[in-house]
Amino acid sequence: MTNWFVNLLPKPEAKIRLFFFPHAGGGPVVFAPWLPQLPSAIEGWTVHLPGRGSRYSEPAYKELRPLVERLSQAIEPLLDQPYALFGHSFGALVAFELARSLRRCGLPRPVTLFVSACGAPHLPDPHPPIHALPNAQFLKALEKFNGLSPELLRQPEVMDLFLPALRADVQAFETYIYPPEPPLKCRIVAFGGTDDPRLSREGLEAWAVQTDAAFQLQYFPGDHFFIHTAREAIIASIEAEIKAAS
Repeated sequence: MTNWFVNLLPKPEAKIRLFFFPHAGGGPVVFAPWLPQLPSAIEGWTVHLPGRGSRYSEPAYKELRPLVERLSQAIEPLLDQPYALFGHSFGALVAFELARSLRRCGLPRPVTLFVSACGAPHLPDPHPPIHALPNAQFLKALEKFNGLSPELLRQPEVMDLFLPALRADVQAFETYIYPPEPPLKCRIVAFGGTDDPRLSREGLEAWAVQTDAAFQLQYFPGDHFFIHTAREAIIASIEAEIKAAS
């Protein structure tokens, strides 16, 4: 149907679609282990951005706005049943702006927007930009807040392939300018890691102003990549929140 969204485990009986948006540089493989653990009522779809995986030859987007506009077009055919959005780190910002873009287009709103490991978009980023740094400094800066998967750091040849998309995503994140709009009408659930060195509690709590519906803040053990170590607990929370919103 579209090369922008991948469905690795079809569930014809599912009642809701859950779209995953990974961290900077991430592809569909990030959330592949989640799919078998989702309940039968939830069908998982993962965004597949240019510049990685089978789309490696396509240039990655370095600006968020044109990326979100393209995603809005790609996801529209998949909105024929209820859906939710889950974004981690950079992916949370993408999912948020996608929800607002779909609203501007008059398309169905998500049942719930899950934002993970990302400060509220209207707050200024307290960290200095790093996307223009030389490779060694760029990677070192990311390591400071556990912004890179340890597995990738142990594979230099993979890192060489991974860097262009990673840098492009970081640039899109760091050059993002928040455009004021009314709050969303869907529930927002914010997830954070108890030991994430990059994100403050205030940054997560501030997501509350982005919705006129319910807001929840939940913490899980772990650092910036707590979505890997606390996966089962997060999936259980997602299931509960979707049921509460339905």
